[in-house]
Amino acid sequence: MFLSSPVRSYAKVAPSNSRSIRVLTGPMASYTHVGLESPVNTSVRATPNGNGNGHRRILRPIRVLHIINDLAIGGSEMMLFKLLSRTNREKFEPTVISLDGYGKLGERIDRLGIPVHAMGMRPSAFRPMPLLRLAMMARRIKPDLIQGWMYHGNLAAEFARRFVPQDVSVFWNIRQSLYSLDHEKKTTARVIKAGAFLSKWPTTILNNSSKSVEQHRAIGYHGNTIVIPNGFDTEAFAPSEHARSDIRAELGVPSDTFLIGLIGRFHPLKDHSTFLRGGALFLKNYPDAQFVLAGKHVDWNNTSLRTQIQDLGMVERVHLLGERADTPQVTAALDVATSSSSEEGFPNVIGEAMSCGLPCVVTDVSDLPWIIGDSGRVVPSQNPAALAQAWTELFQMGRQGRLALGGAARARVTELFSLSSVAEQYESLYEDAVAELAGVARFLDGRAYDLHYSRG
Repeated sequence: MFLSSPVRSYAKVAPSNSRSIRVLTGPMASYTHVGLESPVNTSVRATPNGNGNGHRRILRPIRVLHIINDLAIGGSEMMLFKLLSRTNREKFEPTVISLDGYGKLGERIDRLGIPVHAMGMRPSAFRPMPLLRLAMMARRIKPDLIQGWMYHGNLAAEFARRFVPQDVSVFWNIRQSLYSLDHEKKTTARVIKAGAFLSKWPTTILNNSSKSVEQHRAIGYHGNTIVIPNGFDTEAFAPSEHARSDIRAELGVPSDTFLIGLIGRFHPLKDHSTFLRGGALFLKNYPDAQFVLAGKHVDWNNTSLRTQIQDLGMVERVHLLGERADTPQVTAALDVATSSSSEEGFPNVIGEAMSCGLPCVVTDVSDLPWIIGDSGRVVPSQNPAALAQAWTELFQMGRQGRLALGGAARARVTELFSLSSVAEQYESLYEDAVAELAGVARFLDGRAYDLHYSRG
């Protein structure tokens, strides 16, 4: 059948009532459908588009508009930045809209030569003037594809679609697990519910963990879904004796101090409390160990953290660093990285720690056990004693044992979660969606082709 009119990407192979999930991992990943109710064999043949048949010709880079809540330093925001840093600029012309402010990452994205626009919109309040600015900006950019990031960004992407003067594919990106709406702010919970209601609208919904797909389907997200794991820059995040010595000198600790780290913003689901209580237990047997915590609002101005550290008698053993621009160096300085989260999606900080050659201790939530494999320790969530025991095991194996375990962690990241392979997966999806919508494919020779589909 010849596609002469716009068609939503993947509509023929992922009917809305199917339970289709595609999981993309590894450097040679390809799209794999699971559980299709009506599988279709689709072949593609191409003929040069020079016959004036009226199809849109995509001979320029594909314009991709990314819409995200804000550009403060966080896991989702960093994944967007990393993806942009590896985007093939000969094929794609990206632009970023932050619903809120410019943020710390806005400057870094701008230095990549990518336009960044801040709408000045608080995510908790979609007000008329910022919405008007968003509509006008989307109309001016004329994207071929809009990529939403996180719940508010996803809804904003659907809103922006209405003001683009041509047909456009819209992708959503869900970046977290969802164990209970009770754990979310009331405004965020309402946005999540709205997303469930509208979840058949986007071309494709991207998730970064299979657990997240299951949890969102349970509350009504039934759109065409793909799992693409987070990707990691194994050059930026790498073992470094230089970073190890520099950061320890900055902290004023001996070079052989056993450093346990938790990097991540302050949020109830990150469960800093369990981490600290586990630390207090560990210090009873290993009083010279020290703990490094970094992330947004993770500093001595945080009354909750400060009070708990004081109550546990850990002031001399804890370093609260706040947000850091040198996260690769801070991570490489640790002996063990930890995620004490009670809920998670696919935490960037654990993949980055593995890339730095660190063994990790993680809680048994989301896809974390699969992410670390045999290269670390998995413990129950909200269990300080289990954390302390896992740290004890890693301490007792000595530095050489930890280096061997960390080497296995880095090899796993390189094999399954390299940033280059993840960026290629995004780009392939984008190219396919735009090509199907336009009825045109761009090949490496720069010529345009009609797409003809035949059912087998």
